[in-house]
Amino acid sequence: SEVGHLNIGAGRVVYQDLLRIDKSIEDGKFFQNSTLISLIKNIKKNNSALHLLGLLSDAGVHSHINHIFALLDMAKENRLNRVYVHPILDGRDTPPDSGAEYLKRLQSRISTRKIGKIATICGRFYAMDRDNRWERVEKAFNLYTNNIGTKQKDPVKAVKTAYSRGETDEFVQPVLLTNEDDKPIGTIQDGDGVIFFNFRADRAKEIIRAFTEPDFQFFKRKSLPKLSQFVCMTQYDENFKLPVAFPPLHLDGILGEVISKKGLNQLRIAETEKYAHVTYFFNGGEEKPFPHEDRCLIPSPREIPTYDLKPEMSAYKVTDEVISRIKSNKYDLIVINFANLDMVGHTGNFNAAVLACQAVDACINKIIPEIKAQDGIALITADHGNAEKMKDENGKIYTAHTLNPVPFILVDDRQKNVTLRPGRLGDIAPTILELMGIKKPKNMTGTSLIEK
Repeated sequence: SEVGHLNIGAGRVVYQDLLRIDKSIEDGKFFQNSTLISLIKNIKKNNSALHLLGLLSDAGVHSHINHIFALLDMAKENRLNRVYVHPILDGRDTPPDSGAEYLKRLQSRISTRKIGKIATICGRFYAMDRDNRWERVEKAFNLYTNNIGTKQKDPVKAVKTAYSRGETDEFVQPVLLTNEDDKPIGTIQDGDGVIFFNFRADRAKEIIRAFTEPDFQFFKRKSLPKLSQFVCMTQYDENFKLPVAFPPLHLDGILGEVISKKGLNQLRIAETEKYAHVTYFFNGGEEKPFPHEDRCLIPSPREIPTYDLKPEMSAYKVTDEVISRIKSNKYDLIVINFANLDMVGHTGNFNAAVLACQAVDACINKIIPEIKAQDGIALITADHGNAEKMKDENGKIYTAHTLNPVPFILVDDRQKNVTLRPGRLGDIAPTILELMGIKKPKNMTGTSLIEK
């Protein structure tokens, strides 16, 4: 979702943070990263502990297991004595019961390199919320700082026990790992340093705010460790005044900027789950709106724990607001994201995914006539696949994104004989600019999908 919106908004191929970090590991620059080295020096000076916190996954959507391995290698290289890993289990972008195998891989690396211990485990449902469900985040925070969780000694056994309770990786309840004396292996304490190793921003923000925000008010923090440093792998929010290992690359000449510089009005609208995608990610990782850019956030439903229980989510509310904004005749460009097929697809519930699809169809069916009534143009596409594949080749539930091509549909009564060529997401912005009669900037290396 992140890289898809980044490429759509930028109108070019944008190398995401995953590739930047991978390349730095390959060429060795990772191990000289000044931000990471500074943290390690602080830890050695204070004789404190290093905590590695993030998603244990090789899906490459929010994080990558190879980055944990590189951090462990770096800790070994720098002779750190106390290194604790706090893996968050995936189960959305990976098979829902694959967490135990990822833990085995992590244990193997720890054993081989003779560095680090696994201190806690929990599902991303708790530690990686992005919908202001602070009661979930509180459970993860209390696990890390107050030793509140189910006590277990063996990480893999702990997860398999969770499976027997009917929990999949995403929903594994907080587990506190203890030693033979029943003492917690690695609580985050005063003087310690933390590296949050996810490279994607949206699901990192809430738990980091709990650790670092002085006037945090979303739940009562029973204890707040005075950390030597809290390092973010990438810039999760420009308002966070925290050290960043891989700062953002600034993108010039992106779609939102071009529209803004022409003095045209644009609207970005989505429900909570995809709001960051049509704003922050679509704008190349910039939080601040461009001049003449309005934003509208429709709250995602909070009364249900998973979206298969309400497949329509807030799509109808988004649609009502979109229609109202279209009728206002204020905007030259409106960017909408319907979250349903991705969010419900991630649940693995086929029947719910069908209902989600029907809801989005109904919404688009309401919006298109309103656009045509204003003599406007509609483009319908997706940043990736998901709900079109609900089972894998073995008939098992499939919850991850797919690599299938996405549709690109042009609705324009003035161009009934136009044909579109196959392309990529980075070609969408140049297509929009051509349809609006605006010359694309040189930095926008994508090309229009309209065949001449």
